[in-house]
Amino acid sequence: MTPPPEPSTPLDWRDDVPVSTRFDDPYFSLENGLEETRHVFLSGNDLPDRFRFGFHVAELGFGTGLNLLATLQAWRASGQEGMLRYTSFEAYPITPEEMRRAQGAFPELAPLAADLAPHWGAEYITLADLDFRLVTGDARTTLPHWQRSADAWFLDGFSPARNPELWEEPLMQQVFAHTSPGGTAATYTAAGFVRRGLQSAGFEVTRIPGYGRKRHMTRAVKPAS
Repeated sequence: MTPPPEPSTPLDWRDDVPVSTRFDDPYFSLENGLEETRHVFLSGNDLPDRFRFGFHVAELGFGTGLNLLATLQAWRASGQEGMLRYTSFEAYPITPEEMRRAQGAFPELAPLAADLAPHWGAEYITLADLDFRLVTGDARTTLPHWQRSADAWFLDGFSPARNPELWEEPLMQQVFAHTSPGGTAATYTAAGFVRRGLQSAGFEVTRIPGYGRKRHMTRAVKPAS
């Protein structure tokens, strides 16, 4: 049985950017959250070039749903047939109202946001081209019981300095175990202990240019054999 999510905490807002009061960290870049997502999580996982029928994205840290919207937009633009599979692990889900307010900062995503708006708060969302599941609770507890593997991981927890639990080596080992051979993971952080944890888990890890003011980010690849 999936454990209940931790209670949400109030958000602070810097214009249209929500900031977690629990971790004192914004949910996405103050510069341009959508472009950050495209650079870090899409390009960092070689997407949309790797999309194929049945492709599965998994994520640590669902947040405002921005990564899902950007990925589904790229999926639709790529002309892929079938459903994008997307699983997100989130300990502190924000409210549907907060999600809609945050997504309103990105007019380019408005049609997609409108499609999904009635579904926020649901554990499962099924559209003609989307098979989505939100797994609530501490990922250190929930991920080991997940029965699937992802082709690409978005590691999008709050800053490792503020939320170290989501970047611990045992959790990175679970990410590796739930990655398909040849699969990838990407994150905005280049913190040394995160890179070492991914390497120790079995990934081939590289540091690549980050987004905006961040000089570097991290990309990880699971060997194909």
